[in-house]
Amino acid sequence: MPSPAGGPVAVAAASAAAAPALGISPDMYPTEDDLAYEEEILREPFKLKGWWRYLVARAAAPFAKRAVIYERALKALPGSYKLWHAYLRERLDHARPHPISHHAYASLNNTFERALATMHKMPRVWVLYLTSLLDQRLLTRARRAFDRALRALPVTQHDRIWPLYLRLASLPACPVETSLRVFRRYLQYDPSHAEDFIDFLISANRWQEAADRLAAVLNDDGFRSVKGKTRHQLWLELCEILTKHADEVAGLKVDAILRGGIRKFTDEVGKLWTSLADYYVRRTLYEKARDVFEEGVASVMTVQEFSVVFEAYTQFEQSMLAAKLEAAEEEGAGSEGEEEAGRKNGMDKLSKKFLADCWLNDEDDTDLRLARFERLLDRRPELLSSVLLRQNPHNVEEWHRRVKLFEKDPTRQVATYVEAVKTVDPMKAAGKPHTLWVAFAKMYEKHNRLDSAEEIFKKATQVNYKAVDHLASIWCEWAEMELRHNNFDKAIELMRQATAEPSVEVKRRAAAEGDEPVQLKVHKSLKLWSFYVDLEESLGTLESTRAVYERILDLRIATPQIVLNYAYLLEENKYFEDAFKVYERGVKIFKYPHVKDIWVTYLTKFVRRYQRSKLERARELFDEAVKQAPPQEKKVLYLQYAKLEEDYGLAKRAMNVYDEAVRAVPNSEKMSMYEIYIARAAELFGVPRTRQIYEQAIESGLPDRDVMTMCMKFAELERNLGEIDRARAIYVHASNYADPNSHPEFWNKWNEFEIQHGNEDTFREMLRIKRTVAASRSQTHFILPEYLMQRDQRLNLDEAVDTLKRAGVPEDEMANLERQLAPGPSTAPPVPSTATAPANRMMNFVSAGVQAQAESSSRQQQAAAANNEDIELPDESDEEEDDVQIAEKSVPAAVFGELGKRAAENREEESSGAQENEQLGALERIKRRRQ
Repeated sequence: MPSPAGGPVAVAAASAAAAPALGISPDMYPTEDDLAYEEEILREPFKLKGWWRYLVARAAAPFAKRAVIYERALKALPGSYKLWHAYLRERLDHARPHPISHHAYASLNNTFERALATMHKMPRVWVLYLTSLLDQRLLTRARRAFDRALRALPVTQHDRIWPLYLRLASLPACPVETSLRVFRRYLQYDPSHAEDFIDFLISANRWQEAADRLAAVLNDDGFRSVKGKTRHQLWLELCEILTKHADEVAGLKVDAILRGGIRKFTDEVGKLWTSLADYYVRRTLYEKARDVFEEGVASVMTVQEFSVVFEAYTQFEQSMLAAKLEAAEEEGAGSEGEEEAGRKNGMDKLSKKFLADCWLNDEDDTDLRLARFERLLDRRPELLSSVLLRQNPHNVEEWHRRVKLFEKDPTRQVATYVEAVKTVDPMKAAGKPHTLWVAFAKMYEKHNRLDSAEEIFKKATQVNYKAVDHLASIWCEWAEMELRHNNFDKAIELMRQATAEPSVEVKRRAAAEGDEPVQLKVHKSLKLWSFYVDLEESLGTLESTRAVYERILDLRIATPQIVLNYAYLLEENKYFEDAFKVYERGVKIFKYPHVKDIWVTYLTKFVRRYQRSKLERARELFDEAVKQAPPQEKKVLYLQYAKLEEDYGLAKRAMNVYDEAVRAVPNSEKMSMYEIYIARAAELFGVPRTRQIYEQAIESGLPDRDVMTMCMKFAELERNLGEIDRARAIYVHASNYADPNSHPEFWNKWNEFEIQHGNEDTFREMLRIKRTVAASRSQTHFILPEYLMQRDQRLNLDEAVDTLKRAGVPEDEMANLERQLAPGPSTAPPVPSTATAPANRMMNFVSAGVQAQAESSSRQQQAAAANNEDIELPDESDEEEDDVQIAEKSVPAAVFGELGKRAAENREEESSGAQENEQLGALERIKRRRQ
């Protein structure tokens, strides 16, 4: 290439002068700003650096001017990939806004062709060119360009060309044959994309080749789907093509392919069976399709698959019937024209005359198709039962349901039972397999075929069942059948045969084989023996019945109910001692809780029989019974024992039994036992005898609530006996167990007691104890100021006044009482030391002997306060209340003195001066003091 000559100024002047002559716009020529770049490229025209700086500097120039620079640069450097790529990109951007018919695209294509003369090994240039041709929809030129690119580029770079080539083949305007050739070439390059070709074949309705390609893919064990499809999905696609386009696909064994899929893909069996039938329907092989449907409903394994096949089968039969009805209507409309043609043809007329009455010549099979359709619908329950039995042939309940389907067909029932007993394995059966044999025999019995029924039962007894109870049920059902037909001796003989113990030789042989059948164990079946003994009781003699019972006891398979039944049988026949021996054997065989009923019945019957004649033996029996019984079962026995002593023994021994009972029963039953103990002691020995029991109950470790309840009852007893101080001491002791917040009923009871029998001191003492107990049971303690303590005292005073007001005290007397109970000022004179004695007295029981001292001190207190208008009470400081301690002590023996010594004195006092010993209320005491 010749280098430019002359300086830049001369070149610019020459260019400007030649521009008008050549018809080139002056803007295309270099300007004064371009002189520096022009000088550089004139000095070094074959270096890319200068040209590139020139292009970057003129980035804002019009495309035409930049194209001139590109052309000049490429003329100097035709092998520069950088220049060609930038030039082609700018030409693409320049042509894109224009329609494809614009001359800019022609210039663009020309530029690409010129670039490929030197850049044919550059894949990016080919990609730009091919993309541009696809956008211009120049299919032929693009196809040729694709071929040139594949030939020019190495194979390792073909993956950049083929996606665009496949895009060309997928265009709607591309001929199908061209697309097929392109895809086939592509599969030679990359066989893994066979699915794309198959999809194209399906879209192009090329079903034959699509089926062939799918079959080849499925036969290739090394094929892996790039779209993530499983072989199952590909198989279903092939089946769909084969069935829906049966007329267009040839050369493939459709039946073998679909049956292979049925064996291989078990989760789509129903769909594959319907596809195979549909294939034959499209081939107009209707009978073959019906056979396929029948085979399908007879081989599917699940209810869902059965539903799919059966639904398709019914639709097929319904469509066949509908098609025949439509054809019959069309034939009726054209029958007149056929009759005229028949007159003209004598041979046809003669043939119709001879074959008119032949059923083979009847082309109208509408009735046959209707009968097939109805028969199919009627067979649905039977077919569904077959499916369930194929899932589990050892399902006993399903076999019973299948038999019910043939209630009107005994022959089918017999066949079903025979198939059932042959199919069901007793070791694998779901349900009770012996019920099949029983139902089979009962069916023969229902039809008065007793010999056949007995034969069935005989075979049933030889089956090796999983459980002994199943074989025992067979024997019992056989005997019941004989009883229903009044064959009593035969029924008993069957039971003897069933309960006979196998010989030693038979046992030895079974032990050698290692698998002991149930026939060697059935002689120990309790169900069998129970039925046998019922038969003997109803039909046999006493001796035979006793022999059966003894055999049951010897085999050690008896239950408590059998023991009771045996004893009851002996009692009915007046064998009382033998019955008691049976009871003795029963209590030795069984343990608690099973032996409970035997002991209770035994003791009841023994006491009723002998009463007081064998009292020592009865006591020994009761002692043995309570010794064996667990604590929770002893209450009933102790009550029965005590009843024996009360009725036929000694009352003192009865009390000892009750005393032993309250110690032996569990804690949850002690309260109720003590109540019974107290009630019986009061009835037998009088109320005073109960004091010792109350004392024992309070100290026996009962729960707090039960102790509180017992103390309340004890206090009520003492109050009724006139022992007020004792009752009050019991209330004080019970306060340790009664939280005022949780047990308000106790404090209300004590409150009422003090209103009726107490005075102001005892009432204040009760309130103090209540406050102390509440404070001791609270979880949080506060140190209160003095004014709050005074307010607390005032609240207690108000509470006492409200209580007296609810008791019916008049208002004026209440006011006087309030003034008397109100705390005095700090300057009040000191109170006598005797007034502090009740406040400092320890809370506990007090002896009955201190009652006189209390009354004398009360009289002295009344005398000391006779000249005062108000009753002054000692001030209770905070320190004194803090020093008070509530002590829990055992109940003193003085409270529960011997009531026998004081009984006579109490009766004399009650007869001589009941009015003198009457307790006065709080209000009456205040009135006497004021007087």
